[in-house]
Amino acid sequence: MFRRRLTALACSISALGLLVAGCGSSGSGGSPAAQKQTGQVTFWSFVKGSDQVAAAFNQTHPGIKVTFQTVPSGQEYYSKLENAVKAGTAPDVAVVEFPQLPEFATQGMLENLDSTLGPVVQSDFPDSVRQLVDLGGHTWGVPRDVAPLMLYYRNDFFTAHKIAVPKTWDEYQTMTQQVKAADPKARGGVLFTDNPGLLTALAWQAGAQWFGTKGDAWQVSLDDAASTKVADYWGDLARQDLVSSLTTLDPFWTSVQQNRTVAYVCASWCAGSQQATVPDQTGKWSVAPVPTWDGKPASAMYGGSSFVIPKGAKDSAAAAEFIKWITTDPAGMKAWVASGTSSMFPADPQLVPVTKAAFQTGYFGGQDIYAVGSSSYDAVVPGWTWGPVMGTTNTAIVDQISNVADGGVQLSAIFADAQQATVKDIEHRGMKVAP
Repeated sequence: MFRRRLTALACSISALGLLVAGCGSSGSGGSPAAQKQTGQVTFWSFVKGSDQVAAAFNQTHPGIKVTFQTVPSGQEYYSKLENAVKAGTAPDVAVVEFPQLPEFATQGMLENLDSTLGPVVQSDFPDSVRQLVDLGGHTWGVPRDVAPLMLYYRNDFFTAHKIAVPKTWDEYQTMTQQVKAADPKARGGVLFTDNPGLLTALAWQAGAQWFGTKGDAWQVSLDDAASTKVADYWGDLARQDLVSSLTTLDPFWTSVQQNRTVAYVCASWCAGSQQATVPDQTGKWSVAPVPTWDGKPASAMYGGSSFVIPKGAKDSAAAAEFIKWITTDPAGMKAWVASGTSSMFPADPQLVPVTKAAFQTGYFGGQDIYAVGSSSYDAVVPGWTWGPVMGTTNTAIVDQISNVADGGVQLSAIFADAQQATVKDIEHRGMKVAP
């Protein structure tokens, strides 16, 4: 099973002392039993297809009314969710990506799901995924999807200009040079300036280990050798104008629409986003394994999400029933992908065939993108752990990354600054940092 390679990813994060230091009481039993058949659920999500999934649930569960509210993605969303919990206006169900889950659990902002959805997590998910939501001896969320890296490229452009699909990062740099030479307005990659998730995944792929544990203390190594190698590489590409420096969402997708981005690295979820956002390029795109440093398979995760019940939810029982359906029920999985806007990889391995069958392959010329994604998942480098203050870590990187392309700052220096900011915040929250 391809997810077994991930077993070591979150082992150290389960240390109780590291996750609950400074955290409020988790309660004795979590939310009420999830057997209630009536209720009102407010649902926050930025995940593609969330509106269709809520509608499909409402059609098949007349006793529960789910009201979907779209929210912004990224740090803006997590700040909004944090403020809502503090103000007592939290939704009943919310999406929280794996990197952010430890921080929300540590701050006591989530309901303990041990007595409701905990048994579902224990029975339906492999250890490698379960350990991403079972933190400090308690269950805080239910996994929905995982996100292996892949390379997206315009097959028509590559064929017309006789550009080979790169298998190594050296070949990737050559590809970006060839793309720019073939069309001075086109680029073969993107350095996202408002979301550090891809850079984080690329550091992970290179063998970085930003966080770990030693006894009851956190180890922080954002500026290790592997991370510095990745930072130097992508910083050079940006300064040489071989990749675009863009924010995600509209600026990025506009560049794809206008033929200015003809290749980029992303995760499995980008397939659904692309076919929904740039439908007129049907048949022009293909996917391939992400390039590696030595040509041997190696990958990482760029994202992956879980669904949680925030502290202060007004109808936890109905919320739990909704979460179970959208994460473990085949009908729920089909609803995500059949919308045409999602290409999710289910965290539950038994549901991968369901999503693969529901995903429409016409946009990618009939290519089996799930096969590429599965191979990428097989190659995920083990040993990665998410830290307890990823909001601070991410903000420290994003605050300066827009200055990389013009030479205003070295990307490796940004990682070093993020190291200092992360250590400072961990200590500020009463947790220990190993020397």
